[in-house]
Amino acid sequence: MAKAREIEQVLVVDDESVVRTGISRALNQRGMTTTLAASGKEALDLLEGQDFQLVLLDIRMSDIDGIEVLKMIRARYPQTDVIMITGYPTIDSAVQCVKLGALDYLVKPFRLDDLEAALKKVGPRAGEARNASVGRKGLKIDSNKDLIIGQGRPMKKIFDKILKVAPTDSTVLITGESGTGKELVARAIHAKSLRNAREFVAVDCSSLVETLLESELFGHVKGSFTGALQTKHGLFELANHGTFFFDEIANLSLKIQAKLLRVVQEREFMKVGDQKKIKLDIRIISASNKNLEDSVRSGEFREDLYYRLSVVPIDLPPLRKRKEDIPLLFHHFLEKCCNRIKRSVPEVSDEAMEILQEYNWPGNVRELEHTIERILILEDTDKIRPTDLPAFISQRQGEFQMFSEDPLTLEELEKKYIRFVLRRTKGKKKKSADILGINRKTLGMKIKKYGLY
Repeated sequence: MAKAREIEQVLVVDDESVVRTGISRALNQRGMTTTLAASGKEALDLLEGQDFQLVLLDIRMSDIDGIEVLKMIRARYPQTDVIMITGYPTIDSAVQCVKLGALDYLVKPFRLDDLEAALKKVGPRAGEARNASVGRKGLKIDSNKDLIIGQGRPMKKIFDKILKVAPTDSTVLITGESGTGKELVARAIHAKSLRNAREFVAVDCSSLVETLLESELFGHVKGSFTGALQTKHGLFELANHGTFFFDEIANLSLKIQAKLLRVVQEREFMKVGDQKKIKLDIRIISASNKNLEDSVRSGEFREDLYYRLSVVPIDLPPLRKRKEDIPLLFHHFLEKCCNRIKRSVPEVSDEAMEILQEYNWPGNVRELEHTIERILILEDTDKIRPTDLPAFISQRQGEFQMFSEDPLTLEELEKKYIRFVLRRTKGKKKKSADILGINRKTLGMKIKKYGLY
């Protein structure tokens, strides 16, 4: 019971008073503090106001079914472990509970030995998973050495969310600008889920017209429309028991949204031209570079579907909001691209990296990767310098900005402006001195002072 003693706050949820008090007494004797709830609603209310390390949760309750409560706990409080208890065991309910992220499944009346065995599973899982998954460069996705690069605070928060939501079956909505890596995050969630041995099926909702998209998703029966020469299985069938990823879901028409809502709610669908319902067991992850709340307000996206899809939202920061990760990303893509095109990896000068970190990267990580490939193809150099960078980076974004989000001291401002002028004149000191309104000797002293060689 060593691990069990580390458990402090436990919520016991059961509509039978004798069961609640019996479990509470057993846990209290082991040094744990218990709070009791007689219904699912009462449990959810308590979870809102207090942190619990563990919830012991009955499946059959009069108001909210225990499995529904489990889904809500895994979505809203992923750091809280759940052990399910029931007096009406079935194989289906046991499998469903484990898939949804429950630690264990106990059948009433259970022995104290069974409870103690379940308690030993509580606590260390999340920390162990995180330590094993997050390395020096970022989050390891799978055994293929795929990574989500990042070590700054914004990405560490994203990694924590991925690792917490992955073992559950909750629907996830990933938002962020184009090029921030939304599909990579979706693949990471799938890879770290209980469905990772099954298919990950991705569809770009902006790449297909509505009639084709409906057939692609649901499949069709022979003769259901002109050109339907044979029955076709849709992507939902291919993804059964796996993960389905809707990229740019805001592009779905309202007609397809209505059909998707039924899939999300009922976990069943019909092929185009068919009346037979097909049962579906999939996890749904969606992504959008648009603000879906705005789309709901404008009537372009169904409100009921939005709330179904955004049980767990993950908002990816743009690259300009995590510039501390640019050196790590740059060197990662540099090595990756050099290996692909079979050339030696060049060094990167401090001045070039400084310019790269000043640029705002409207195309985000994707733009950074493509920029590196362009440099390696066009510039035959063993060291990347400011002159090797594309002009739109070294001149446009590198330009001096009088005001920035972070106020500068006068000394920092002078250093930044002198560096800007030197770049614009390609290091010509006389021309730079003339622009700055100082003599060349003074400029030389300031270059030395600020280390702008």
